[in-house]
Amino acid sequence: MRPLRSLLPAAVVLVAGGLAPVVPTAASAAAAAPAPTWPVPTRAVVTVDGRGYGHGHGMSQYGAEGAARRGLTYRQIAEFYYPGTDWGEAGGRVSVLITADTSDDLVVQARPGLTVRDTARTDRSALPDNGADQWRVVTGGDGVTRVQFHTTRWRTWRVLRGQGEFSAHGRPVTLVTPSGTRAYRGRLRVGVTGSGDRVTVNVLGLDSYLKGVVPLEIPASWTPAAVQAQAVAARTYAAYERRHPQSSAYQICDTGSCQVYGGYDAEYDASNQAVAATARQVLLSDGSPAFTQFGSSSGGWTAAGSAPYLPAQRDPYDGWSGNPVHTWSTRVGDRTIERAWPAIGDLRRITVTERDGNGLWGGRVVALRLSGSTGRVTVSGDSFRSALGLRSTWLTFEVSAAPDARSRTAGSPRTAWRPRTTPG
Repeated sequence: MRPLRSLLPAAVVLVAGGLAPVVPTAASAAAAAPAPTWPVPTRAVVTVDGRGYGHGHGMSQYGAEGAARRGLTYRQIAEFYYPGTDWGEAGGRVSVLITADTSDDLVVQARPGLTVRDTARTDRSALPDNGADQWRVVTGGDGVTRVQFHTTRWRTWRVLRGQGEFSAHGRPVTLVTPSGTRAYRGRLRVGVTGSGDRVTVNVLGLDSYLKGVVPLEIPASWTPAAVQAQAVAARTYAAYERRHPQSSAYQICDTGSCQVYGGYDAEYDASNQAVAATARQVLLSDGSPAFTQFGSSSGGWTAAGSAPYLPAQRDPYDGWSGNPVHTWSTRVGDRTIERAWPAIGDLRRITVTERDGNGLWGGRVVALRLSGSTGRVTVSGDSFRSALGLRSTWLTFEVSAAPDARSRTAGSPRTAWRPRTTPG
């Protein structure tokens, strides 16, 4: 399903307006294209024109919606963005680190049907209706783990041999954290990492977990096929992470470093329907769940990832009219760049030394060189993007003299909704 490439060599890219890059003519067609260089005056504004949002690996979420609007099914969308994978099934449970709970104890709100389990045992104990508003599992300075309840103060109800785990017979349990409360399906337990840290972990069924993921990764109101494709990608990603757990205490986290998870309180009916419509369906590579990375917008080309099913390919679906980050532009003052890399002194030149070769301008920036009055540095495209808060590494430059001091500060890109992205 990969279309033929139509590459535009970086050597013939020109920037309209401002100071154009200095590009020497190649000695022959077989010679390597020279590195485009943008001279930078002492007071300058660097306009960064770019495409896409995120790392570009795998499925574009805006692209999935564009494809759905053109009539593709969720299976067709998944097969386009992850070519060469096979369909399979995955179920079972997943354990998720709840990063908002930064305290050492595990505190939940009292509710009918609440139970606790000592993780050193298999049986569960029903917690009494004794007027408590909260229950907790806490390990004291003496090393003893206790189940306690709160009325006017904390009182001990039972001592545990292992750690504690709360559940409520299939109904959500509300976790109390330093920043507020949030309800979760399944079980909430204390996990102990290899370094001895106590963390809060949510253990629940894979599809129940997805109900708290999908609407935070893509708008639940989008075309059903796009939301369903997101459900397949997210389920597969979780199944892959489960086989490569982050810790002995949990398998996956709840932030954009993994995929965003908000528990029961994040759910929507429309996204729950997408999870149900694709129940248990995952994408496989060599019989195991694939590493189904996804991101906000490809800009029109996906980027090659770490597996054959994550190719660089033209994306004809990303550029629909509702995608505000298919193309973008922002201004950065030269002093912002100088502060990020102070070793260069006064910035004199920006030179793109390597691109990935896919799409306009020669594709995403792999590496560039910043030359200044006191030195020069070579940085990766990813580092440049991260330091300046840019949307992607698929970018080019236009440099102009700053008309006044205000032009030397970094501009703010237009705010637009974007789904969270998995790490690249």
